[in-house]
Amino acid sequence: MNAADFQAWSDAVLNRVETALSDWVPASAPAGLGEAMRYGVLDGGKRLRALLVQAAAEATGACGNAAGVEATLRAATAVELIHAYSLVHDDMPCMDDDVLRRGKPTAHVQFGEARAMLAGDAMQALAFEVLTPDDGEGAGVSPALQARLVRVLARASGQAGMAGGQAIDLANVGQSLDEITLRDMHQRKTGALLRASVQMGAACGGVAAGTPVWQALTDYGHAIGLAFQIVDDVLDETQGSETLGKTAGKDADANKPTYVSLLGLDGARQEATTLLAQAQAALARSGLGSEATASLRGLAERIVHRDH
Repeated sequence: MNAADFQAWSDAVLNRVETALSDWVPASAPAGLGEAMRYGVLDGGKRLRALLVQAAAEATGACGNAAGVEATLRAATAVELIHAYSLVHDDMPCMDDDVLRRGKPTAHVQFGEARAMLAGDAMQALAFEVLTPDDGEGAGVSPALQARLVRVLARASGQAGMAGGQAIDLANVGQSLDEITLRDMHQRKTGALLRASVQMGAACGGVAAGTPVWQALTDYGHAIGLAFQIVDDVLDETQGSETLGKTAGKDADANKPTYVSLLGLDGARQEATTLLAQAQAALARSGLGSEATASLRGLAERIVHRDH
């Protein structure tokens, strides 16, 4: 897949997901809650997690029937809702205390802390509602697949994933961490949801847990999840707030441990390159073929070589 084809594929997926989010996130939620929810999730972000769901689903044949297409869109939308809720909560004063996200004021700055907290809560709940549609609304997505998608996403969101990683992060402000502990923190806080995105796409394609294909795609998700955070640490040191769309240098100012503080800029960049090679090797090991995995390869390259 050349660069133009990859961009066209990416744009098409983003348009579908953005439309679905706009349709499913209700402006009518009471007392301004809908406005805050839509502010937190619409018209912003890379939608990387949705792209990973779609790419893994296509690689495993999920999009050859209506049920697979519907399951994939619902999974991609749900994972973006979870990601958006986590950002709204992470930006609050009791967490990372940030005022800029995706180039605009953070939700608690725009709407106040209470409404921002509720908007995050509501988006988290909505994600699981999207994955479990009423009879007649899910285009034949089986209850078994619905349950599987819920479990993968819930595990990535809770103590084994994002929440656990954030707890480690907050507990270690000003502390020196070794690479093993830092890696564990990032694999939970950032990596778990990226890995889950790949797994959810594979589940939509009917890939059974524990099979060689499932393990290879999980290994790919594991590698790119950690690479994403390492590159994020590098960009936080080398790019300005205008480019990033969020406050640059925030982790260093807060004396938080990062891959750059541990390995230096060159060491962090080399680690990201090594993880990219591991991700590509995992795709080759999957046996799905280079054409089927072209979008997954392109996303891995985008993650490591991005500039914002």
